[in-house]
Amino acid sequence: MGKNISKAVVKRLPRYYRYLGVLEEAGVERISSGELSRQMQVTASQIRQDLNNFGGFGQQGYGYNVRYLRDEIAKILGLDHTNNMIVVGAGHLGQALANYTKFERNSFHVVGIFDVNKDIIGQKIRNIEIMSIDVLPEFLHTHDVEIAALTLPKENAREMAEVLVKNGIHAIWNFAHTDLNLIVPEDVAVQNVHLSESLMRLSYNLKSLREKNMQTSSDVSSMPSEIAEGQE
Repeated sequence: MGKNISKAVVKRLPRYYRYLGVLEEAGVERISSGELSRQMQVTASQIRQDLNNFGGFGQQGYGYNVRYLRDEIAKILGLDHTNNMIVVGAGHLGQALANYTKFERNSFHVVGIFDVNKDIIGQKIRNIEIMSIDVLPEFLHTHDVEIAALTLPKENAREMAEVLVKNGIHAIWNFAHTDLNLIVPEDVAVQNVHLSESLMRLSYNLKSLREKNMQTSSDVSSMPSEIAEGQE
């Protein structure tokens, strides 16, 4: 690509990919930036600016070919080849990730699951055996894996991240309650996922809606009765 792309643009690319997938499944062959903007609630100019970072892909008077644009975004996101990944930590969250079959549709394949709990080692999730963490280094050296989903407790996550990096992992999808960016080398990609923070943002939005509704009710109740009745 040859230039730095802003985090905001990168954050929107998976949304474009997802919406284009829905359109393709619905049989839509082409779409304008205006039509896509109405569905995604992103301005048409923003869509054009985002895609122009990678070449544009549209034709004036025609719009975008849905399948072609989705394929090109897949290449940009690295989804045009299989991405093998492992799950480290086979608790409830780790098992849920391993069970999520839609990963395969986006080229992510879970090829190994690891845990320290002897009671679950040997069990299978979608025909993938849960293995002891002790065999993790050997597994990474004998399998083509670059991505690890880390679902360990906070106190174990940093040490495990170092083990993963040392044994060839180049990307960590981190669900532990600690940011790993500062302890891994710069050539290792880290995506920290804090589920509680997402829930807090939802709580904030809910609180804002409540306050807005209360304000609306207050405004109506403070009107003279004949005007308030006319609002109904």
